[in-house]
Amino acid sequence: MEAVKLIADAGLKAEICSAARGTKGDIDAVAKSGADSIHLIIPVSDLHIEAKLRKTREQVLQITRDMVRYAKDCGLIVELSAEDASRADVEFLKKVFATGIEAGADRVVACDTVGVLTPERSYELFAELRRSLTVPVISVHCHNDFGMAVANTIAALRAGANQFHATINGLGERAGNASLEEIVVSLKALYKLNVDIKTELLYSTSQLVSRLTGIYVQPNKAIVGENAFTHESGIHTQGMLAHPSTYEAIAPELVGGTRRLAPGKHAGSAGLKAALAAMGLTPTEEQLKEIQARVKSVGDKGKMVTDADLLAIAENVLGLSAKKAIQLQEITVVSGNTVTPTASVRLKLNGKEVNGAAIGVGPVDAAINAVKKAIAEVEQIHLEQYNVKAITGGTDAMVEVVVRMRKGNRTATAMGVREDIVMASIDAVLGAMNVLTTDYNNKS
Repeated sequence: MEAVKLIADAGLKAEICSAARGTKGDIDAVAKSGADSIHLIIPVSDLHIEAKLRKTREQVLQITRDMVRYAKDCGLIVELSAEDASRADVEFLKKVFATGIEAGADRVVACDTVGVLTPERSYELFAELRRSLTVPVISVHCHNDFGMAVANTIAALRAGANQFHATINGLGERAGNASLEEIVVSLKALYKLNVDIKTELLYSTSQLVSRLTGIYVQPNKAIVGENAFTHESGIHTQGMLAHPSTYEAIAPELVGGTRRLAPGKHAGSAGLKAALAAMGLTPTEEQLKEIQARVKSVGDKGKMVTDADLLAIAENVLGLSAKKAIQLQEITVVSGNTVTPTASVRLKLNGKEVNGAAIGVGPVDAAINAVKKAIAEVEQIHLEQYNVKAITGGTDAMVEVVVRMRKGNRTATAMGVREDIVMASIDAVLGAMNVLTTDYNNKS
């Protein structure tokens, strides 16, 4: 309960709720933690009652009555949670809830513990609960084992549930829980409901949770995935440039995201022309055809085409100097089991020497922090995503690092490939930074 206590002591503008089993020991721990409420878990399906608890239905009803009263005596708001409710006998489920409400439960939760509900069954179940129960709050808790957690949650809300459980990025046991960002944006954009949530912070919150948990957000995840507002196909990019709504149901700004036209083997000339225009490059029709051919050639080989690749190809075709705004002069990294990872860098930024030093959780983090610190006074560029993989075997493996960085409302991708992960990371970071700082319109 140390984690719950830390959260409870943080002074947040929120009700702090802790999950607990239906035992006095668990309830005592929640009460001592300083939490405001308890999510009191009572198994209700015959499978759970017989196989896990090894009790009878009557004993479960007695446990429900006793534990709800005990939690209320401890001064807690009680949220009675029916575990495996979606596989329980509905009449018994209602009896458990009625028993808990009579004992003082403040709200009830029906849990689709293994994600077997369908939207139709979810609607029927929660409509029946709303008709039968006299409790102010009926909540829905869905798991995503069949990929329907969000749809089941929305169906429950339509049927009369007035609270839902969800997690950022859909994190949770097995296939996860209902995704907060998907539910919230669906309610706002599709059902036209006012939700008291700052949706413009959803993307940054998703990225924060991903970094802290170490669980990567799949690129094609709805609302907050890397590709949610990325367009590569020529047909799509042409429509997007005419009007964003042609291929976007919502504007990326609604969730704090950014729109990106990606280079790649499917890219059309219109999308490439727009991406190059953002860098201040205006190729002729013949030059654009050559750039497109080279981009497709790289993509056809199964390679990822980054924004840094596009810039390099364009500069070559246009006969421009490949001299970059940001150039690495020197980097030193110190790390070890008794040393705080530290890095110092010397860069040339538009011909002027700048220096930076920083610490990090590891040598790569320290090196990237040092680069960001060196250019911070001139350029505010933020790292959004960092991905690494070994592309050969052994301890001397070649490492591929791909980053996505943001400057204002622009994003750029770049890749670094080396045997040294620190240098591969720096190559990728500087590659993306150079894309974001390149504007040939402002060059003499």
